[in-house]
Amino acid sequence: MTLNNIFQFLVPKDKKFFPLFEQASANLVVLAETLHEAVNAPKLEREEYFKKIEELEAIIEEITHKTHLELSRNFITPFDREDIHSLIKAIDNVADYMHGAASKMRLYQVEKITKSIRKLTEINLEACQLINEGIKQLKDMNNIKLIKETCKKINKLESKADVVFDKAVADIFENETDAKNIIKYKEVLSALESASDKCKSVANVMEQISVKHS
Repeated sequence: MTLNNIFQFLVPKDKKFFPLFEQASANLVVLAETLHEAVNAPKLEREEYFKKIEELEAIIEEITHKTHLELSRNFITPFDREDIHSLIKAIDNVADYMHGAASKMRLYQVEKITKSIRKLTEINLEACQLINEGIKQLKDMNNIKLIKETCKKINKLESKADVVFDKAVADIFENETDAKNIIKYKEVLSALESASDKCKSVANVMEQISVKHS
């Protein structure tokens, strides 16, 4: 048992870090929902969704900054300091890539949203919802098996996203003749697939934390 673990028995329940994790993951779900709504909306209505995504990404970035400040101010933490840093950074990375996908659709003025783009936003939304559940499970740390199951589901979604991405890219090169469109769609798809990779990174950190406390 580490010195930090021993101190956890002697101090009140964490009131600093988990509220920040919960805020970050809750906003991440809203961001993922907004992105999924954006790709299912008519082109003329997407701008409002893109603006909201930009605001949500900034909120999560600020929460990440606050978490790092709390790390510098607090000697006692609910779990290892490097894990706190890794967890909030991993959540922030998911937000960055989903925001990146929205920014590329906006910048490149992508008109037609493909089924693959919609499917990837749907997969990322489900993964973000699971991340939110996982954060709540970590807070209680009562059921390590349940945390591992949540992480396993996220990993399966990441594998599913890889399959969708590979097929989508193959379809683009086979059916699209405009080089500009190939670049546009490849960039958007890559950002969405990277977001699913980062969801897996969050799952890996959550599982690592749960193993240390099992």
